[in-house]
Amino acid sequence: MAVPPLMLVPLPVPQPLAACHCAVYRKLGDVKEPTMRKMMLMAAMLTLAACDKAETPKAEAPAAAKPAAPAQAAINTIDRSHAGEPGPAAVVWEMKGGAKQSLADHKGMKMLVNLWATWCAPCIAEMPALDKLAGEVPVMVLPISQDMEGWQAVDKFWGKKFKNIDSGLDQPGSFAEAVKARGLPVTILYDEQGREVWRVAGTLDWESAEVRKAITG
Repeated sequence: MAVPPLMLVPLPVPQPLAACHCAVYRKLGDVKEPTMRKMMLMAAMLTLAACDKAETPKAEAPAAAKPAAPAQAAINTIDRSHAGEPGPAAVVWEMKGGAKQSLADHKGMKMLVNLWATWCAPCIAEMPALDKLAGEVPVMVLPISQDMEGWQAVDKFWGKKFKNIDSGLDQPGSFAEAVKARGLPVTILYDEQGREVWRVAGTLDWESAEVRKAITG
């Protein structure tokens, strides 16, 4: 008598070994025991292979490394990361008496623009040194106040303390916003074409030979 064929029922979706279920069916009949054992063993081996394959996890692709954010220069140090960038040509500030100025009005000369305010203690502390610097180097030193109270606050502090510098007023804070100032004081050196050479967030020793050389080039 011919041996009835065995039929394997395939798994719909591979699952972990403990959950794999493969059934083997055969018709009742006169089947020789050794042959039956061999065929059952083969079926079990196929089932185990399928379960092992399903159990193997897929390797996940490594996550793309995020680009490192550019490091900010330390305060009270010269920062050249913006060197060559044009200054905010569209920004206008006011001088005492109402005259409006912009960087374009000073084209052809180096400028050291100092953003300050009367409520900023480091700003007040370095102003005498900036006044002295203005009288000793061939560079225009221009403080621009960020005081929201305007000339009332500036005049109260300024008086007749300084002889080499006059302050401008940037009451809306447009200049500070345009150059993305991190705080006050911020001092920026511009070349004769109005392009940034370097900046400092904080203060410097304006009398040091190193700083003087960085200003005059």
